[in-house]
Amino acid sequence: MTGSWSNTLHHQNSEPNMIRDTIKAAQITAMKAGEKDRLAAIRLILAKVKDRDIELRTASALPDDDAMVVEVMQKMIKQRRESIALYEQGGRAELAAVEAAELVIIEEFLPAQMNEAETTAAIEDIKAELGAGSLKDMGRVMATLKERHGPQLDMSKASGLVKAALS
Repeated sequence: MTGSWSNTLHHQNSEPNMIRDTIKAAQITAMKAGEKDRLAAIRLILAKVKDRDIELRTASALPDDDAMVVEVMQKMIKQRRESIALYEQGGRAELAAVEAAELVIIEEFLPAQMNEAETTAAIEDIKAELGAGSLKDMGRVMATLKERHGPQLDMSKASGLVKAALS
């Protein structure tokens, strides 16, 4: 077998790994530039992605690589935001600042996010297409929204918008 096992893992999926490759290139750039904090944050992202690769080894169907990487980063962002709030409540501004700096770096690699107006328009389109009219249709609308726009959405915010649209 040529190459490392991690290369084999994410190349089972024949699609290009655009976001993953961008993050790896940024890692090399940060190393060459001696940007220690940036390098540490990028390594955290790559470690979480590798953990997810390992979890998916036994999966019957592999998700799109970019979608999986975005999902991992969105989870990291959510954790950072929660940590920042807790550190600020506890009067630990220096720790909140470290989390905020990581947050900025992680967000750099996310695809452009849809704004509230674009999200609401997408929800209305899906609602009309599915004939959804009440909260009992929320699951179907959310599933379709995630399938079509997952990487560009914060699903927790989208959930509130879907609920409002169906109420």
